[in-house]
Amino acid sequence: MGDSREIRPRAFEVKFLVSADAASRIRAWARQHLERDPHGTGPCGDEYRTTSLYFDTDELDVFHRRGSFGRSKYRIRRYGDADVVFLERKLREPGVLVKRRTVAPLASLALLNGHSSQEPWIGHWFARRISARGMRPVCQVSYQRTARCFSRNGDSCRLTLDDTVSVVAAPHTSFVVDDGTRVLNGCMILELKFQNHLPALFRRLVEEFALEPHRVSKYRCGMLALSNGRLSVAHA
Repeated sequence: MGDSREIRPRAFEVKFLVSADAASRIRAWARQHLERDPHGTGPCGDEYRTTSLYFDTDELDVFHRRGSFGRSKYRIRRYGDADVVFLERKLREPGVLVKRRTVAPLASLALLNGHSSQEPWIGHWFARRISARGMRPVCQVSYQRTARCFSRNGDSCRLTLDDTVSVVAAPHTSFVVDDGTRVLNGCMILELKFQNHLPALFRRLVEEFALEPHRVSKYRCGMLALSNGRLSVAHA
């Protein structure tokens, strides 16, 4: 198990909402021009199933981006059926992305229920933070991801394409088998991650497929789906 902290100045993440047909063509383009993800599986070595537990307050301050809650995100991520999980805090400040990530046994999630554990385990920092911020698990989002990457001037650039995004309510800090409700009406999320300026290869992709940036969050879309329209869509 391990704990890592990453500070990425001038880190950018640009998202696009694309149709299934466009996504199929973009996936083929990416497999032709970019390298496969080092952790990917499947026939092309670039796919994996991702499931994330998202945390928010009772007032949904993260969803509504209130104050400091609008700059940070707490989640627990699991890949496939792995017996380990990743406890993550993602904090965005002007021009800087700060990410802390801790690998912990899947069974250790029991220590997070109730936020009361004082045991010296590797995820204690995560338990302490969500307790101090009055946060609890609110939903589980699952999707199939295709990931390709390349290096530019020593910086890692990454393309991800998320398909079959679905959501289920998560009242406890544990993963459930049920995928729940599909969201995004068959569309997929394309995300380009890079530092400083948009790489020429990504610029070529954007121009070739006439892509328009779209502000979209899997967490927020999931919560909207679970609320059956009771939450405001103004912040989606």
